[in-house]
Amino acid sequence: MGRLVVIEGLDGAGKRTLTDALTKALHDAGASVATLAFPRYGVSVHADLVREALHGAHGDLGESVYGMGLLYALDRRDAAAGIREDLRTHDVVLLDRYVASNAAYQAARLHQGADSEVVEWVRQLELDRFGLPVPDAHVLLRVAPEVAAARAESRARADDDRRKDAFESDDGLQARCAGVYDQLAETNWLSPWHVVDGADRVDAVALALALNPPGD
Repeated sequence: MGRLVVIEGLDGAGKRTLTDALTKALHDAGASVATLAFPRYGVSVHADLVREALHGAHGDLGESVYGMGLLYALDRRDAAAGIREDLRTHDVVLLDRYVASNAAYQAARLHQGADSEVVEWVRQLELDRFGLPVPDAHVLLRVAPEVAAARAESRARADDDRRKDAFESDDGLQARCAGVYDQLAETNWLSPWHVVDGADRVDAVALALALNPPGD
């Protein structure tokens, strides 16, 4: 059975870049790797509803913390069988966002912390009720909210398909979310967390060894 490793961080933190670097480092170390990014836009109807709501569609759906949280969770529920199969056939499964994203963003929207009711609701919904695989490790790619915002803005200007949504455009939300992520990491929520500085060049080789040590 492979190891389930989740990369978390703010919008614009560089999670996709880190996923690519870790995948290469793990491959170079002889490990087989599968990757998946959430939300699965263009693949999952629930993810597409999320994207549409974040761009103003579906009335007041985007304003509903629990409604949006449920859609994110349903996207992962539909992907659960594929994740389990990947864990069966690969040494490492790397996920760009997972359950902790839902917990962090919904808590931040409610101006609450990692010990809040909505975080526990997310855990019970996604892990207990939907039976999603529990991560073996998390990587928090920590960057200052203003750095992440600048990267997200640059990305949006370069790619029309990645224009900023309501969450990405809310600087206050991003700052609060960064705080919740720090709290989740401090308490090793669901599994051990590795915190790396996303403002500098990440040593992907060293991180790969920490996440998938030889002999595991």
